[in-house]
Amino acid sequence: MTAAPKRNTWQREAVRAALAEARGFVSAQELHQTLRDRGSTIGLATVYRALAGLAEGGEADSLQSPDGENRFRSCSMQGHHHHLVCRVCGETRELEARVVEEWAQRVGAEHGFTEIDHVVDLYGICERCRALQASR
Repeated sequence: MTAAPKRNTWQREAVRAALAEARGFVSAQELHQTLRDRGSTIGLATVYRALAGLAEGGEADSLQSPDGENRFRSCSMQGHHHHLVCRVCGETRELEARVVEEWAQRVGAEHGFTEIDHVVDLYGICERCRALQASR
């Protein structure tokens, strides 16, 4: 039995639009504040639900930041992929990483596992932020 498709409410559309405008990954709280600053009456719980639905439907990427917070961004790549994220400004590059996919399957098979899932996101400092830090 498949789940019923999510209704497109004004709240979900507001979250989708704000997420599309955001630069890099944002938390539900940050997105909620952006919407409130624009005069929206949307609640934080609704933002969380909308983001979870967008991520579940493949319209948004979701990752856990190094400090453990769930962060989201509009998805431009379809299918499974990875991210390279600047720790300073949040600039994000979407990556296909065949070597990671092959490695994950090989390690799983070596240990007798199947149906391997994984999350690999890389964090560093982008060229622009590195140049800004060097100029200080």
